[in-house]
Amino acid sequence: MAVSLGRKPPAWEGLFSGLMFVFMYLPILVLAVFSFNTSRFSARWEGFTLNWYGRFLQNEALLGALRNSLVVALSAVAVSIVIGTLMAVGLARFRFPGKGLYRGVSYLPLIVPDISIAVATLVFFAAVAFPLSIITVIIAHTVFCLSYIALVVSSRLSGLNPHLEEAALDLGATPVQAFIKVLLPQLVPGILSGALLAFVLSMDDFLIASFTAGVGSATLPMAIYASIRSGVTPEINALSVILILASALVAGLAEFVRHMGDQRQVR
Repeated sequence: MAVSLGRKPPAWEGLFSGLMFVFMYLPILVLAVFSFNTSRFSARWEGFTLNWYGRFLQNEALLGALRNSLVVALSAVAVSIVIGTLMAVGLARFRFPGKGLYRGVSYLPLIVPDISIAVATLVFFAAVAFPLSIITVIIAHTVFCLSYIALVVSSRLSGLNPHLEEAALDLGATPVQAFIKVLLPQLVPGILSGALLAFVLSMDDFLIASFTAGVGSATLPMAIYASIRSGVTPEINALSVILILASALVAGLAEFVRHMGDQRQVR
């Protein structure tokens, strides 16, 4: 029986899709609208203003927490790029006893609940008498960031032609030269995509940071949680809108890098 490729989808599919998008994005739309509310109370609209965005830029507590979050995310991602990339390459290119077990343990932080990682990290620091500070937050975030980067780089490695490295070695290149000049340039899109994903996850983390942060090293999610105990103000709404836009920009950039890498691989 011939199938009509141009048939229209049933009405219920369009209705279901519309309800799904309303469920997902209506709260964000309401948040964005009330970030321009003149009133300090989110439940009552009294007029349009941009003052809350200016108030956020003058809030030293939130700006200090934002600086801590950026320091933690950038440091954890920088360390994770090196370790995660080497881990993915080692798993893909070398054979050694216990490789399957090592692979499973390497990606375990992806499925272990955050609360377990937070408690385990806190107990470890207490056992070795390491004082809590922003350094301990960076170490804790590196645990899950390197797993995400290694996973993305591994998926990139599975689509590459391994004969290119072999050809470079046959032409006289050392293993280090073959890695730097042949393999690494092909891995750059996967590394950048994984790094952007890990950066967003680190900026968004609240649970692990709240267990491992010391005095004066509170991150932005922790500062927001402390602020909303007395109620959600339009200033927090404005900050949330800025974070959503920044996350969307980073996600779009990661997708663009991944797409350009796929196009380059096809050519």
